[in-house]
Amino acid sequence: MTDHSKQEDQSNAETRRARGEFVRGVSGFRHTIGDPDFPAEPNRYHLFAALNCPWCHRVTLARNLLGLQDSVSMDVAFPNRTGEDHPDGPNQWQFTPEQVASLTGNPLPECTAETGTGQGFNLVREIYRAEGADERSVPLLYDKKTNRIVNNESAEIIRMLDHHATALGSSRSVSRQQKLYPNEPAAQSEIDELNELIYVNINNGAYKAGFSSDQAIYAKAFNKYFETLAQLEARLASDERLFLTGNTFTEADLRLFPTLYRHDPVYYLRMKLNGAKILDYPHLWRWLCRVHSLPGVAQSSSLDHCRQGYFGRSWNGVIPLGPFAPMPYPEAYGHPELARSTGHVRN
Repeated sequence: MTDHSKQEDQSNAETRRARGEFVRGVSGFRHTIGDPDFPAEPNRYHLFAALNCPWCHRVTLARNLLGLQDSVSMDVAFPNRTGEDHPDGPNQWQFTPEQVASLTGNPLPECTAETGTGQGFNLVREIYRAEGADERSVPLLYDKKTNRIVNNESAEIIRMLDHHATALGSSRSVSRQQKLYPNEPAAQSEIDELNELIYVNINNGAYKAGFSSDQAIYAKAFNKYFETLAQLEARLASDERLFLTGNTFTEADLRLFPTLYRHDPVYYLRMKLNGAKILDYPHLWRWLCRVHSLPGVAQSSSLDHCRQGYFGRSWNGVIPLGPFAPMPYPEAYGHPELARSTGHVRN
C-alpha cells in the first residue's frame, strides 16, 4: 500500500529544536495489514490510543466510521503522561483507569487497563520495549495473534483500516461502505493535495505555533494556519458543498476534523491560535457540526480528555472551564446555527 502521508523533514532536527522550533519525529513501525505476516482478519488487531491526541483521533474516527468497534479492540491511555517522579521518567503514556482527573475530580470512564498484549503493561513504552524498540508514541496498531507491533503511523493506519474494512469485520454492509480513500485516481489526487495542505498548515501547524519558543517561527505557523482556514472556508462556500471534496465524506475530512474539533475549546488558548474561532467561519462551522453528527464521530474522542491532556501539562496544571458562550462544548457541535458572520475574519 502506497504511503501518501506527509512526513516532516528531519534535516537538522536537533538544531531546529534548539532554536525553538517544534519538529515532529518519524514513526518507526511501518508494516501493513495485508502483508504475509499480517493478514486481514476480524478480532486479530488491537489499537492503543489516547483520546486527547489528534493523531490517535484520526484512527479512532476511522475505526468508528468504518464500523470496526467490535472487531478491532482498543485500549485508552490516561490523557496526562507521567511526571518527573515516575520510576520510568516523565512523558510516558500510561494505562491508569483508576487515576483521578483534576478536571472532573473522578477517573475518566473511557480510560482502560492494557489488555492487548496479555501482559498488562502499565506504559506504552513497555509494549515497544518488548520488541527491542525505544519509541513511546500512540496510536499503535498491534497484532494480538503474533504479539507484534504492526504500525505506529496514524496516516497509514487509517488507510489500511479503510482498505481492509470488510475483511477486518466491519459491521457495515458492503453496500453502505463508502471508501475514505476511493480507488479513482482523480479523487485520490484531490485528497492527497488536501491532505498535504491540512497536515502542514493545520494539523502540524497547530503544534508548530503552540510549542515553538521562537516568536518568528510561531508567527509563521500562526499566519499559515489562519490563511489555510480561510482557504478551506472559501472552498466549502464556493458551491455549498457538504464536505471538502464534494458531497461525500473522505479521508481529507477525517484528517481535518481532529484539529478543528479542538480549536475553539482548546487550541485557541493552548496553542496560541487566538486569531479567530471556527465559529467565525460559517461554512467550516457547519461542516464541523455536520461531521460531528455522523454515526460514531462523537464517541471517537472526548473534550474532557483533551482539556485534561493539554492544559493539565501546562506550567501550573490549571484547566480552563470555558468556553460557555455561545454554548458549552461539545454541545455546541450540535448547533450549526451558531455560526457567526465572516465580516471580520482575515483572508
